[in-house]
Amino acid sequence: MVNLKMFIDGEWKDAENQETRPVFNPASGEVISYAPEGTRADARAAIYAARRAFEEGVWSGISAQERSSYLLKIADKIDEYADELTHLETMDNGKPLREAGFDVGDAAACFRYYAGLITKPDGQTYHVADPIQAMVVREPVGVCGLIVPWNYPLLMSVWKIAPALAAGNTIVFKPSEVTPVTPKKLFEIFEEVGLPKGVANLVMGAGAVVGNEIASHTEVDMISFTGGTKTGKHIMKTAADTMKKVSLELGGKSPNIIFADADFETAVDYALFGIYAGSGQVCSAGSRILVEESIYDQFVQRFVERAKQIQVGPGDDPATEMGPLVSQEHLEKILSYIEIGKEEGAIVACGGKRVVANGLEKGYFIEPTVFVDVTQEMRIVQEEIFGPVVVIQKFKDEAEAIKLANGTVYGLAGGVFSNNGAKALRVIKKLRAGITWVNSYHPTYNEAPWGGYKQSGIGRSLGTFGLEEFQEIKQININLQVEPIGWFSN
Repeated sequence: MVNLKMFIDGEWKDAENQETRPVFNPASGEVISYAPEGTRADARAAIYAARRAFEEGVWSGISAQERSSYLLKIADKIDEYADELTHLETMDNGKPLREAGFDVGDAAACFRYYAGLITKPDGQTYHVADPIQAMVVREPVGVCGLIVPWNYPLLMSVWKIAPALAAGNTIVFKPSEVTPVTPKKLFEIFEEVGLPKGVANLVMGAGAVVGNEIASHTEVDMISFTGGTKTGKHIMKTAADTMKKVSLELGGKSPNIIFADADFETAVDYALFGIYAGSGQVCSAGSRILVEESIYDQFVQRFVERAKQIQVGPGDDPATEMGPLVSQEHLEKILSYIEIGKEEGAIVACGGKRVVANGLEKGYFIEPTVFVDVTQEMRIVQEEIFGPVVVIQKFKDEAEAIKLANGTVYGLAGGVFSNNGAKALRVIKKLRAGITWVNSYHPTYNEAPWGGYKQSGIGRSLGTFGLEEFQEIKQININLQVEPIGWFSN
């Protein structure tokens, strides 16, 4: 068992009040560590350390090439500790080792991407009336508060930290109180590569306490949050009092549209992957499968047949294909939604129960679950469940597919399966979503922007857009003919 500490101004610290909270292994329910229960005072200490480091220029004042070299060293260390990070991620979150391993590799690649990007040309020059030479430059925002969820403890951390540091900002980082183990290891790497004191600060604790302090404090210039839409709305309102820059990546209820002319087995395969990867605890999960009516019955039969064969178990078992949910609280939430679906009149085609056989009774496991005979107004169709629960809907034509797909408050992701390329592109272009796929679902890339429409958030992560989120734009006008303007006669 490991007792965790926070990292503030280059030092490892307990919470100011010495309180801790247990961290559980989702596969066994066992306590794997105790994390500091940070206070507002701890958050303020981290904020002041980040502010001091930013104003002193120990990070923002060094060259892009120097910052790049640090990021490359961090990436190398992630590779060096890849096995350890993979096992910690599985223990912390519950996800199977193969998923955790992909996340670790992506984390290293993300640091390398921004290490390269920050040294490339940016800014603009433009022609105005002589004798003025004008230009635009990009500068760091300042002190950035970064708050991440529990579903990708390492990768979501890196998606924010890498571009924020690349841009020259200092950070106050809060991981989920449910999964702080791998983020703590990441900060050990920061210390090992010699990041200057105060540049990267780690504060653990409850969102209502630590997160709220970060979102409201006047010395924080930007807040970047990934998580639920309800919390995102609260952060946005809180940040408004100090006019912070805000970036929000929030919930989703994403449609996966299957046309009759799709490659059938490919569509089924990706639809399974779209909802059951990560045990459905993925903001972009394809949690609404829309199927053209002529193949609906065939699709449901095949999908259910394969869903029943998914191997559910602990993440460290090589045979496991789907791991547990992250916590007892989240398990109870998913089970409550299943009951809501039944009460609304939907039919459970498979799953719907907690898995307790074969020694899994102490973990937070649930069967891959499928609802059919659903209608658009049902809560299980409209609300983000965030678990291995999918609804399969029927549509008659392209127009109805688009109407149903866009018929929620969310707009994060969506997919279309069809062998008619023109139709697939027509439909994708009409989806009100920021992340889309054709004849695929879920693959993501550091080079491409990540974010959504409507109540799925504001701003974008990753790619050049993700770097720009952490930069301010400054206009500079230089007079090349230094003499009085002569505007006034005397």
